[in-house]
Amino acid sequence: MDASLEKMVDPTLAEMGKNLNEAMKMLEDNQRKAEEENEKKYARKDIPGPLQGSGQDMVSILQLVQNLMHGEEEEESSQAYRLQNVGEQGHMALLGHSLAAYISVLDRERLRKLTTRILSDTTLWLCRLFRYENGSAYYHEDDREGLLKICRLVIHTRYEDYTVEGFNVLYTKQPIIYISSAARTGLGQALCNQLGLPLSCMCRVPCNTMFGSQHQMDVALLDRLIKDDVESGKLPLLLVANAGTPGAGHTDKLGRLKELCEQYNMWLHVEGVNLATLALGYVSSSVLAATKCDSMTLTLGSWLGLPAVPAVTLYRHEDPSLSLAAGLTSSQPVEKLRALPLWLSLQYLGHDGIVERIKHASQLSQRLLENLKNLDFIKTSVEDELSSPVVVFKFYQKYLNRDQTPSAAQASTIPHPVISNEGHIYDTFNQWLGEQLAQLVPASGVDVVELEDEGTCVRFSPLMTSAVLGTEIQDVDQLVDCLKMKIPVLTSTLQLREEFEQEVRRTVGLLYIEDLSWPGLGVVRYSYHSDGKNDDKQEKELENINTELLKKLNELESDLTFSLGPEFGGQKNCVYIGMVTEDLDVSELVETIAATGREIEENSRLLENMTEVVRKGIQEAQLQLQKANEERLLEEGLLRQIPVVSSVLNWFSPFQASPKGRTFNLTAGSLESTESTYVSKAQGTGTTPPPTPTSSLTKQRLPGQKIFKRSLRNSDAFSETSSVSHCEDLEKTDQRPPALSPGQEQRSPETEKPEQQQQEGTQTPPKGTEDIPRDCTKVEEQESQR
Repeated sequence: MDASLEKMVDPTLAEMGKNLNEAMKMLEDNQRKAEEENEKKYARKDIPGPLQGSGQDMVSILQLVQNLMHGEEEEESSQAYRLQNVGEQGHMALLGHSLAAYISVLDRERLRKLTTRILSDTTLWLCRLFRYENGSAYYHEDDREGLLKICRLVIHTRYEDYTVEGFNVLYTKQPIIYISSAARTGLGQALCNQLGLPLSCMCRVPCNTMFGSQHQMDVALLDRLIKDDVESGKLPLLLVANAGTPGAGHTDKLGRLKELCEQYNMWLHVEGVNLATLALGYVSSSVLAATKCDSMTLTLGSWLGLPAVPAVTLYRHEDPSLSLAAGLTSSQPVEKLRALPLWLSLQYLGHDGIVERIKHASQLSQRLLENLKNLDFIKTSVEDELSSPVVVFKFYQKYLNRDQTPSAAQASTIPHPVISNEGHIYDTFNQWLGEQLAQLVPASGVDVVELEDEGTCVRFSPLMTSAVLGTEIQDVDQLVDCLKMKIPVLTSTLQLREEFEQEVRRTVGLLYIEDLSWPGLGVVRYSYHSDGKNDDKQEKELENINTELLKKLNELESDLTFSLGPEFGGQKNCVYIGMVTEDLDVSELVETIAATGREIEENSRLLENMTEVVRKGIQEAQLQLQKANEERLLEEGLLRQIPVVSSVLNWFSPFQASPKGRTFNLTAGSLESTESTYVSKAQGTGTTPPPTPTSSLTKQRLPGQKIFKRSLRNSDAFSETSSVSHCEDLEKTDQRPPALSPGQEQRSPETEKPEQQQQEGTQTPPKGTEDIPRDCTKVEEQESQR
């Protein structure tokens, strides 16, 4: 390419093309980054400073641009991925902007001839490519600007004195613009603001509520609205229809709408992504009707993956003076150069290249739609399954019976149970599904869309994304595989949500928090009884307990995700549990949360009350020691207190007194006598501490089985031998002699028989056998009888 540039006659054009190639190579090389940017996010050179007096070379300036483009991107590669897929056809579009600036300095006559040729060629190619005969073109940067200029054109056409009288003619007969309720958000308000019209001039037409698609404009209702406006002295001006709604990609009944517009002398404008299919060999009749409309807006940049190319509005009008007054045409040659990037790109791609890109995007949609038909719990919202370029789908589980399989659920005729807030839950789950798919398969370009009737859905619109992202067939297949992995997680989580709520509500110490915006099993908070503390202190203690509870739960070896919830809008002092699988043991999970919370609460209360307990114990010890000293004086007598006399008296008559000591039991928080210590010559344990809360963490598990997982094997699968051996191990563990304290003698089994016979009449099981199953205790009795 460099050799061909050197052969060009104009050296400026050759240098421009060479510089553009070098600049794009520099900007697309993401590996060339400064070392200091890896050490810290913001460097000193990022701080704006004064212009250098001597100036900088192009390489330094482009390096600065690259640092600004990629300097703040840590691990995100989405923008870099977009730049790498610009390709040479994108370079041609970028070259067009440079050429437009260069051509603008030519003399006026040459500039006029060149711009006329560029504008006429581009308009002719587009009209032939998209089957729009005898049309004119307006090129604009904002895709709404074309519709705005069309509205001005229609106002000049319908109000003859508008050029002279201005808004006065509009006041006498108010214009009405009709827009579908499925149109882009804020489109009507933007038009009114730019045209200087009140919002009452905008009429939103509802979509079908009884028959047809839920995203198509209701033609019968539109007819009644127009008749009412005409009877009220208003002027129906323009109708904005959709060939592919922004949300679901549905096409309005353009044929009937065109007939209605001709009846009331209205202008019909069409926009939407489905207009791209007009370039294909086969076009559906609903989209083909758009060729008869008065104007249409095409966004070729996203369809063909061309950066910085303008949008195009094709229109038919016979009066060039009114088009000039409305701003659709300009006498300034420089403004006509807007078509130059598109002129270069269309020539580079050619007719076959343009059709192939649009056809490839349509094939991607069909590939995804065919795979979605075979998936359970996936509901699609597609208008025309044969040629729809937009696929909208959502997760929807019709039957929530846990015992039903997907095939059985589809064949069942029993109505599904009513779920409270079902719509909000499905919106949350589909929001999570769309975000997961976009993260796992970024090349697919899927996004989340909010539809009026279906709620939150996942949208795949390759005509808007595939050319830029480089989406291929394998990306669609990968998207389907990821969807298959996520569906079982969604179904099991949805089924277990109600069971989790019931378990939490009947568990003491736990409070169920209903958060419909959380995609997961649910939200729980550990609460405790108030001790008359103020709200601030109680809230602080509750926060500490739940924070420690979250830490303990995350330390467990489980597949669950425990978190503090979303960064914004979440409940405070709660534990949020994420998505789960079908083998989750909900009762064990709730029991573990409650037991762990009680343990944390008791430990915190013990630490909190330790200072007060010790202080009271010391005061009590001082009083008892003082009382002991007074008793010792009474026992010894007055003579034994005199220094010389006491020693002589103790020599002839020694005083025998039993030592009286005190020990402070931290567990019981009380003073106890040390008499038992002196008798047994070993320190006793004192009062038995309260039992530590136990959870199901000690539950017997299979090798490799994680916590909170239900065993998929049935109880019959365990052999009798393994059960006996397991029970024998427990029996041996229980028969081990307990550790003896110093001073105690080990008694023989014969000496223990009377005591055991006395205890046989009691119903209390021996220590350590509370958790042994009943079948194991029977095996122990058989072994003892042997």
